Amino acid sequence: MADQFDPVVSTEPPVNGARQRGIFDPLLKVFQPAPPAPFKITDPVEVSAKYRHWQKRVLLTSIIGYATFYFVRKNLSIAMPVMESSLGIQKTSLGLFLTLHGLLYGVSKFANGFLGDRANARSFMTFGLVASALTNIFFGFSSAVVVFGVVWMLNGWFQGMGFPPCARLIAHWFSPKELATKMSIWNISHSIGGGLIVILCGYLVVFNWRLCFLVPAVLAIICSVFIWFKLPDTPPSVGLPEVEGTHAETSQQDSEEVFRAFVVKQVFRNKYIWIVSFANFFVYIVRFAVLDWGPTLLTESKHIQITHAGWMVAAFELCGSTGVLLGGWLTDRFLGGRAVRACVVYMLLAGVSVFLFWKIPAQSEWLTAGLLGAAGFFIYGPQCLLAVTAANLATKRAAATAIGLTSIFGYASTVLSGWGLGALVQKYGWDAGFKGLIIVTIIGTLLFLLAWRAKAHGYEETMDSKPLPENV
Repeated sequence: MADQFDPVVSTEPPVNGARQRGIFDPLLKVFQPAPPAPFKITDPVEVSAKYRHWQKRVLLTSIIGYATFYFVRKNLSIAMPVMESSLGIQKTSLGLFLTLHGLLYGVSKFANGFLGDRANARSFMTFGLVASALTNIFFGFSSAVVVFGVVWMLNGWFQGMGFPPCARLIAHWFSPKELATKMSIWNISHSIGGGLIVILCGYLVVFNWRLCFLVPAVLAIICSVFIWFKLPDTPPSVGLPEVEGTHAETSQQDSEEVFRAFVVKQVFRNKYIWIVSFANFFVYIVRFAVLDWGPTLLTESKHIQITHAGWMVAAFELCGSTGVLLGGWLTDRFLGGRAVRACVVYMLLAGVSVFLFWKIPAQSEWLTAGLLGAAGFFIYGPQCLLAVTAANLATKRAAATAIGLTSIFGYASTVLSGWGLGALVQKYGWDAGFKGLIIVTIIGTLLFLLAWRAKAHGYEETMDSKPLPENV
């Protein structure tokens, strides 16, 4: 069989007659899901080989693509100290940028999750990345505070188009029994993107803070071309059967009414998805406190040079990747896919790491970087694994929607991690900020404990009588 991906997409034929028109139909027409390929691979040996090929391609391309989204989102943190001094912008204003961006990003991630479960992953992701790059170009050429705020809010909306197609891809291309491992591998995209951009901007900001937005925007546009030509959509779009262990029906076959009913049952009436969503609020406070305020924190409270601070925040990201990979492997290998149980331990130890980072004097930059890295190792574990929990419980038909729900709570945390932390530190200093972060880790740990009994996945609840295909 030809090993090519046809970039032309069209809507699948409606099931059981004409499909009712829904409110998302205009958008679905723009991002039409890829139809089944005109050929179907049936030879077991060839199916296995093709699956290995496409799974590697999906994983690698989506990692690169989502990491690049960070290039045009987390570049602001390095530019903030220089913008504060050169433009006279206060911490509260900078924190407000982060908060408004995060709030709109969280809402966008949820809304686009509902749409992304039924849209072509390739076109959806490409559009979001190009639009984010354009907002960075506008930001880089601006000087007014109001313009900064409006443009960064728009960036938040377009950034919300990055994760849903990745969630759709991973849930469709990998079985539930290996989802935690594969999702943890994919999750290193956060650390790759977040780490590389703070290093790059740590040097660009020495010349001009505007370069922190213009250069990443160009790189993002180049990457969007790569995504367009490399990503597929679902396995049937390239002639493969559905992944073993997942329901045979796909969300794009449903009418909007049927899909909405499924989402209500599988997502909004699942108490464990709500619990991990609330927990995500506290996970993201710690994560964003370091990503958004890390360079400022390190230069002011630990007296680290800005270029060194960029490397230390990158170390936070790198250690986070290690923590995620270990957490995913442990979840699949020893916990039977019950990711919440790993989250309990990770969140508790994240609090211990933050406490040690705060209390141990900064006599050595290596020790400071090591303690910050330990915090990253433990906070990124639950950041990934709670998404695994939501995706598995919602099944692949509503994975992006479920993770989008957790994201609303995660990015609502910017009210505290952005504006709140900025105002707290402005008035009481960094000691008060550290105390607040420790309290946050304690609350997060308790919430994860409430979800201890959550099942590994929800496929048994949605399984019909049809036999599952055997392929991988």
